[in-house]
Amino acid sequence: MAKATRLVLGFLPQDRQPRPEEVQNAVNAIFGMLAAQGENLDRDQLAKEIEAMTAVFQERSLALVDPKGHEPWLPEAKNDRAWDFWERYRRYLEDIVNLPPWVVRRLDQSSDEVLSQLEDPRRSGPWRRQGLVIGQVQSGKTGQYIGLAAKAVDAGYRFVVVLAGIHNDLRSQTQLRIDEGLLGFDTQHQNRSNADGRSRAIGAGAMPLAKKLDIASPTSSAEKGDFGLATAKAINFPLGSFPVVLVVKKHYKILEYLRNWVIDVHGTEDEKVVKDLPLFVIDDEADNASINTVRDPEADPTKTNAAIRRLMKSFDKAAYVGYTATPFANIYIDPEVDHDVAGEDLFPYSFIRSLPSPSNYLGPERVFGLQVDDEDEEDVEPLPLVRHVDDADAWLPAKHRSGDSPGEKLPQSLRDAIFSFVLACAARRARGQTKVHNSMLVHVTRFTAVQTLVRDQVDDHLRLIVDMIRDRYGKGPELRAELRALWERDFVPTTEKFPADEAQRLTWEQVSEQLLPALRKIQVKTVNGTSKDALDYYENRRNGLSVIAIGGQKLSRGLTLDGLTVSYYLRVSKTYDTLLQMGRWFGYRPGYEDVCRLYTTPALEDAYVEVTAATDELRREVEEMAALSLTPKEFGLKVRSSSLGLTVTAANKMRQSAKILLSYSGEGPETVIFKLGAIETNYRALETLVRRLDSVAEPVSEVPGGNVQWGGVPPEIVSEFLYSYEADRMAQRVRPRLIAKYVEQCAKVGELGNWTVCLVGSTTSKTPQDIAGHTVGLVTRKALNDGFRAEGRYTIRRVLSPPDELIDLDEAQEAAAREAARKAAAQKEKASAPKNPAGPHIRRQRRTDQGLLLIYPIELPKSDDDDESMAPLVGFQVSFPHSEYQSKTEYIANTIWLQEDIYTIDEEDEG
Repeated sequence: MAKATRLVLGFLPQDRQPRPEEVQNAVNAIFGMLAAQGENLDRDQLAKEIEAMTAVFQERSLALVDPKGHEPWLPEAKNDRAWDFWERYRRYLEDIVNLPPWVVRRLDQSSDEVLSQLEDPRRSGPWRRQGLVIGQVQSGKTGQYIGLAAKAVDAGYRFVVVLAGIHNDLRSQTQLRIDEGLLGFDTQHQNRSNADGRSRAIGAGAMPLAKKLDIASPTSSAEKGDFGLATAKAINFPLGSFPVVLVVKKHYKILEYLRNWVIDVHGTEDEKVVKDLPLFVIDDEADNASINTVRDPEADPTKTNAAIRRLMKSFDKAAYVGYTATPFANIYIDPEVDHDVAGEDLFPYSFIRSLPSPSNYLGPERVFGLQVDDEDEEDVEPLPLVRHVDDADAWLPAKHRSGDSPGEKLPQSLRDAIFSFVLACAARRARGQTKVHNSMLVHVTRFTAVQTLVRDQVDDHLRLIVDMIRDRYGKGPELRAELRALWERDFVPTTEKFPADEAQRLTWEQVSEQLLPALRKIQVKTVNGTSKDALDYYENRRNGLSVIAIGGQKLSRGLTLDGLTVSYYLRVSKTYDTLLQMGRWFGYRPGYEDVCRLYTTPALEDAYVEVTAATDELRREVEEMAALSLTPKEFGLKVRSSSLGLTVTAANKMRQSAKILLSYSGEGPETVIFKLGAIETNYRALETLVRRLDSVAEPVSEVPGGNVQWGGVPPEIVSEFLYSYEADRMAQRVRPRLIAKYVEQCAKVGELGNWTVCLVGSTTSKTPQDIAGHTVGLVTRKALNDGFRAEGRYTIRRVLSPPDELIDLDEAQEAAAREAARKAAAQKEKASAPKNPAGPHIRRQRRTDQGLLLIYPIELPKSDDDDESMAPLVGFQVSFPHSEYQSKTEYIANTIWLQEDIYTIDEEDEG
């Protein structure tokens, strides 16, 4: 099958997605050829495999680039250097890892784009480049930077340092990936590929006919294989004649050992600088531990940050590329800092590149849904994988201490989650996925002592299940009935919502047969800084490891849980980046997406919806600014003063400490979460606004029940309405008082002086509403939370209907917005321009005095108990132009945020 797959893929077009008929023709041709040679193949299975591989699509990456001091070099170098490491890695991805060809081509393309922004390692004289690559959590960033490292050593970078996390197991996991993809040998047995004695080839080095390439690594994939004094003494090879790759923890002592060793071996006596040995630093999870968290940017930086900067400064030719899914902290680095000893900070002034995920990636958007600020892109509906937990507080309260013990009885939700994991393992076995890894994550506490107690409880419960299911007469039938009920109540209807080719339908009998073999394999382990347990996926790669991992901080960044199906997650956090990094359930789940589950609280699900929107907005910001050819420094300043900069990262990772610079320049804040207890207050605020509008401007209403519009409105009327509007405290990104403050600040410098206010009505509505003398049809917006009455808040995906933002633009402005949208679509290789330009394109065309306030009276679905005279919900969106006085209109949101924050647990590091 593997041979047939390779042959079919070779037949297909290499420069674009193949069409379905081209796939079928290629399958028929190869099937016929192999059948003629006597090869017995299942044609339908072959066609299915190829269709799955070629259906995966990945858009191009986009970047902000600053060419200052950079000399283009890669096109020429493509012809004058051998690209052996890359070719070997590419073959490994296609033939061994079985990545879809389109994804490998995109990886080739994006790694070329990053490499081209670094300097040619053969370029003479001192030079330095610093960049940042933004990818999704668990989306394949490691695979991308291994490809980049392979090309870098091919190009002539002879000293590559990979900074891999702050824990030993993440470092050794990363080293193992580099052993397989780049080095081609097992570093636990040798430190150079052409070492004397028996070679331990693995990964790319163990492929048939793989080239033997000279490369070394003083660090190893053993738990204690990091760089140290003993490692330095044992190194017996020179530097500079072949590539040397090190994978080290982000710890200042290790980085100092490394710097001192390389200066001793290769540095110049007088200057303590390494010359003519180009350094390439890859910083994995670049927003963690690498950030200078000292309050004063001129003061001595934090130790790890200083150690990375000193390492860079010790080489006269150096390149640095940070990789992260949560770049908020990196964008807050001061680009102007240059310390006497540590040198420049790690701001990515050369480039910021955004890597889109392949279409088969199970990311935040698909788990939690996403509202899209673009009429031509459909909103992403969430997959039905989240299950609410509302019974865990009695067992383990959210605010517990390190000495607390969980209650004696596991909550029903955790029992269901364990049952779901057993069913997921059994279902995968029934689908033929027998020798695979299966993982369950239980993330309920950051305290290691509490984790141990949870592990013991879960382990006891699991052993009880195994004993019961073996009992054919007593408790066994009762337990199987309970599992069957969960299967039929939860798994069958969920799988029905997936296309038939993505999720194989199973009968209960097929699953039931696999319950005992699935259960026997499951182990329970704690994963933290003090536990002896290790998730030894590599050692179990032949038969697969089934594990329930109980953990905290260690599981929240970088560490991959292979075959993760069920997550039980209660750990709150108050920053976007920590929440996203804790989401280890994102990734690739081919053939078992439908059996994945996330058990969490409604409040945490709401927080993830919010985070998903914020990170999507950041990625779109990169794309928009890339289309405008802006540089990273311009981008850094833009985001630093954006309404995104609210609670995006820990306060000490922001240059201004807990003070957050706030500007709504070019933004379009809109209400999507409504406090049901504030319905009457907000409706009164709307009626007061309408009366004020009627007193200063002539209302325009074209059709009965439709929009009512006022022009030439002064800014104080808009800010008065915003001050009187009461938002739900979950609506973290729409704080009406801060928006009102921003309007006032702009008005002081001669901006936002001329507003259009539009009360948006629906002409098809059957429920007209009299609002201060104007009859308007109520609009409808479907609730995302069915239990909104019990929760006391009504959550929707979007209040804005995107074309409404065009309401007050003149013809020239609208034409310019459409042209900008067309150019952006062309850059992203989209077949056609969007029907309507997205919000950012519209807002860029606004004059600085031209603000738009859209107000949506929303019909609240009635229940039998509701009062007939109940007022509608009042939603709004504000369309702000780009300010020319951003620095003068910034509002410093200091303690307000900390007081109003709903999450209060500090993010302390664990042991």
